[in-house]
Amino acid sequence: MERMLKDDAREEKGELARMASFVGAMAISDLVKTTLGPKGMDKILQSTGRGRNVTVTNDGATILKSLHIDNAAAKVLVDISKVQDDEVGDGTTSVVVLAGELLREAEKLINLKIHPMTIIAGYRMALECARDTLLQKTMDNKENTDKFRTDLMNIAMTTLSSKILSQDKEYFAELAVDAVLRLKGSTNLESIQILKKPGGSLKDSFLDEGFILDKKIGIGQPKHIENAKILVANTAMDTDKVKIYGARVRVDSMSKVADIEAAEKQKMREKVQKIIAHGINCFVNRQLIYNFPEELFADAGILAIEHADFEGIERLALVTGGEIASTFDNPESVKLGHCKVIEEIMIGEDRLIHFSGVAMGQACTIVLRGASEHVLDEAERSLHDALCVLSQTVNDTRVLFGGGWPEMVMAREVDELARKTPGKKSHAIDAFSRALQAIPTIIADNAGLDSAELISQLRAEHHKENCTAGIDVITGTVGDMQKLGIQESFKVKQAILLSATEAAEMILRVDEIITCAPRRREDRM
Repeated sequence: MERMLKDDAREEKGELARMASFVGAMAISDLVKTTLGPKGMDKILQSTGRGRNVTVTNDGATILKSLHIDNAAAKVLVDISKVQDDEVGDGTTSVVVLAGELLREAEKLINLKIHPMTIIAGYRMALECARDTLLQKTMDNKENTDKFRTDLMNIAMTTLSSKILSQDKEYFAELAVDAVLRLKGSTNLESIQILKKPGGSLKDSFLDEGFILDKKIGIGQPKHIENAKILVANTAMDTDKVKIYGARVRVDSMSKVADIEAAEKQKMREKVQKIIAHGINCFVNRQLIYNFPEELFADAGILAIEHADFEGIERLALVTGGEIASTFDNPESVKLGHCKVIEEIMIGEDRLIHFSGVAMGQACTIVLRGASEHVLDEAERSLHDALCVLSQTVNDTRVLFGGGWPEMVMAREVDELARKTPGKKSHAIDAFSRALQAIPTIIADNAGLDSAELISQLRAEHHKENCTAGIDVITGTVGDMQKLGIQESFKVKQAILLSATEAAEMILRVDEIITCAPRRREDRM
């Protein structure tokens, strides 16, 4: 039979294709498995590009984002972890591990000659059952502010306990909760700025209301301004040279050159006059400000800040309630930013500019200190996860216990469903329950505990009514999650459950993989 595909194209059918998908997905799941839980380990990612950057991280999404993967099914898992990171911020490892476990169980069923569609139907039923169970078991303290704050603290500590900040988790949980409660229910984390300054220890980090700009105040300019009116701009403040590319000007004497320079200066002076006419006392520009205009601003008693990076001025405009301007002909149409005090502060060895009493009251800056850049990067990722989860929880205030408790509760109900369901689907439902139990098993394994013993004790505990037992990794026993204050956000758990099941389903449906031939460059002669 003549070949339909080009020479370099490959196709894998039936068993081979399914094998390739399963193996790829399970390999990815095994890769991040060891980072799960409070005793999870970190990975070092080293790039082979220029500079050989090194990242030390335990965040599932960061690890998977950095991998260049050839296997199609593995890419699906990388995508769900990215979506989980964007959507709720935490649970990026759990979602990949759960999907991997679901596929591992499905592989056993396929070897027993059960059709993938039957497995998918069983998984669907089990998913509905697990989700309903979670919904019944949620707790909601939104009416009681103090209790809700305690919930948020517990969720933040649970999120941080598997990260680099676990040693000072109470301190950082407090920082994160304070920052998120200032947002008053918004999930826009733009107004929380995280500033990293090497030096000191992680314990020296602090939360500062207001905005800190990583710039120095120029020479001869006021160091302290009250009731500031701020013009945020993106405009060229170098002397306006003759900007015609390759222009030649012929002059017959040096005095004419001086005239051209004077004209340039005059043009600049007029531009500065226009800016001063806005009635401002602080001018922040994204581009350079040359010595001459800086001198004019200093004479007018205006603080001029140059080269504020783009993210810096975007956030500054957002926080002070101003807009970024590029032209200055109509002062009435430009929206100025306002804040109570602008002053210079010192953090470690560096001088920075601090804007306090900004128009957007929810704005704040978290200054992270730490031993090295790597520590700071990982601390920022950890804190970002905690902030995302908390901001989602403020909107959807339902919480659950953690430490493998939700998985065991779901597994128990799914087991019940498997017993009641006739036909081959019951095998798939049973497999779903085993996959759920794999998560507490892995948490225990990573802590070096006897997982078989612990999980069987945990299962026995969960057959009692209203049980709050989970794995206490610190003492290595079954502990009471309510007393230990280990809590998780319902929204995160639900996202993990839905994404993992859908990804596993998608990979299960595959029965053929076609790899296209690369495009050849035709000889253009």
